[in-house]
Amino acid sequence: MAKRKKSTFDRLQSKCLNRQQRRELQRQFDAQSPELVIVHPNAGGIDIGSESHFVSVPPDRDQEPVREFGSWTADLHRMARWLKSCGVNTVVMQSTGVYWIPVHDVLEQEGLEAYLVNARGTKNLPGRKSDVQECQWLRKLHTYGLLRKSFRPPAEIRAVRTIWRLRDRVLKDAARAVQHIQKALTTMNIQLANAISDVSGVTGMNIVRAILQGQRDPHELAQLRDPRIKASEEEIAHSLEGNWQPDVLFELQQVVDTYDFHRQQLATIDTQLEKYMTGLPTREPVGGPPVGVDVSKLSVKQRKKLKASRKSKDNRPAFDLGAQLARLMGVDLRIIDGIDVMTVQTIYSEVGPDLSAWATEGAWTSWLELVPRKDVSSGKVIKQKKRPSNNRVATALRNAAETLVRSDSYLGARYRHFTARLEGLKGVKAMARYLACLVYRLLTKGPAWVDRGAAYYENKRRERELVSLHRKAAAMGMQLVPTA
Repeated sequence: MAKRKKSTFDRLQSKCLNRQQRRELQRQFDAQSPELVIVHPNAGGIDIGSESHFVSVPPDRDQEPVREFGSWTADLHRMARWLKSCGVNTVVMQSTGVYWIPVHDVLEQEGLEAYLVNARGTKNLPGRKSDVQECQWLRKLHTYGLLRKSFRPPAEIRAVRTIWRLRDRVLKDAARAVQHIQKALTTMNIQLANAISDVSGVTGMNIVRAILQGQRDPHELAQLRDPRIKASEEEIAHSLEGNWQPDVLFELQQVVDTYDFHRQQLATIDTQLEKYMTGLPTREPVGGPPVGVDVSKLSVKQRKKLKASRKSKDNRPAFDLGAQLARLMGVDLRIIDGIDVMTVQTIYSEVGPDLSAWATEGAWTSWLELVPRKDVSSGKVIKQKKRPSNNRVATALRNAAETLVRSDSYLGARYRHFTARLEGLKGVKAMARYLACLVYRLLTKGPAWVDRGAAYYENKRRERELVSLHRKAAAMGMQLVPTA
């Protein structure tokens, strides 16, 4: 028989609380006390602006506790010296665009502790809002320790992040140029995109460049096909019979030049990225020697898949990025099925190899916005709404989760179970959260992830369902009898 849940009256009247439970209740009571404790007595607040910044210090530190400073470097140093003369050692500011970055750097150079906080937790008091009120309100919240410091990676990781984000933008610009090439060809009824899968490949670009050099014979152009192309020369020749328009050919020439420029940029960026990553120190592995992909233990199907993924054109850098990441992170995260080298690079460039800023897996996945946000009142969930987020690590993990749809592995079976049970993209988000937990375990505790296969997961799920059925049958006074 199911145990009856105690009512609030019964719980409050109960006297059978042990010492640990009484200590927990006392802790909750102290946390709910209306008295505010001063955590940062020497706190300052800055309201960030594009042209000037308003700075607030405690009223008893200066005759003019709120001052305005310019955004140029000399005034930022003058602001830091004034803060130190007022006895301030910690300053809080909101993450407003990119205007906070120079202020944060100057304060760190001057030896002040800078707190960067999210604007969601610094909502102002009711009434009219001004810059003077904002900086004073930030200082007051920070004085009582009511603001949470945002994560900011170390300087060496920020340098890699800048290069990697720049590479992503250039790669997207190159992809838009490819789309423009396809549009120009289609305008002239050159159906090359229907004959080959990738216009930006070897065959596609050879044909496009020959067209721009004046070649118009479809059969001569079709002979430029790569032997690996599935389409025959005759099929490609039929797709190259079109209307040669001078204005569109001029447009095509400009777009190809743009595409070549972006590819040249990518090569330069990859060289700079390799230079940055080579100079970073090696991270000692946690919990044993570095763990990597042991090809000798893979099945024939997995070896073919790994070989095809390495040969595929996925716009990876020219150098061995996987080996560098395994050295810098102390573990090869590619042993997790679905996570490739581009996903690992995104994780490293955004947060680095050290996840000590998040005490638990729950804090890590909450920062990634991969857990549901619930508003609870009187023990009931009154609202469950996802919060908008553009976290790049979470996006990379979602993309990695979607690649498991046909994976014959434990994670593939788990992903299919999630997507079958949950509706829409909730299953993808749930699987991305599980991948984030695996990443956290590997980077903090060091045990290797061993894929036990889809059959193992299906057997465990069957065992859980049998236990649930036995429990339901016992509650109705019945028992399950297996058939022959």
